[in-house]
Amino acid sequence: MVGIGVDLVDLPRFLRTLERTPALRERLFTPAERELSSRSLAGRFAAKEALIKALGGSDDVFWQEIEVLNAPSGAPVLTTSGRTAARLSERGIEGVHLSISHDGDSAIAFVIAEGRGTA
Repeated sequence: MVGIGVDLVDLPRFLRTLERTPALRERLFTPAERELSSRSLAGRFAAKEALIKALGGSDDVFWQEIEVLNAPSGAPVLTTSGRTAARLSERGIEGVHLSISHDGDSAIAFVIAEGRGTA
């Protein structure tokens, strides 16, 4: 294991933030993600934050280069591109596991980054 990360999002607070700062939706989410419900966006935000924590920080990590897709089974899957994908590779990360859950006014995401790691 190279790293773990978890993030919890309060849905009402998240929605107020998106309403106050409309440009934030474009900054944080890919075009495909922007089409989703606010509840789904909160989970995806938590997932991206959890990935950043699993990496140990946000150096060379960009929101638009992290996307949460759904596998055919419906399970969430983190994909990366560009410099963010290169950062994972540099850290020796060969796989990322993601779990997202919603309950009431909260969304939580947990990420495990696996690989050989780097010193």
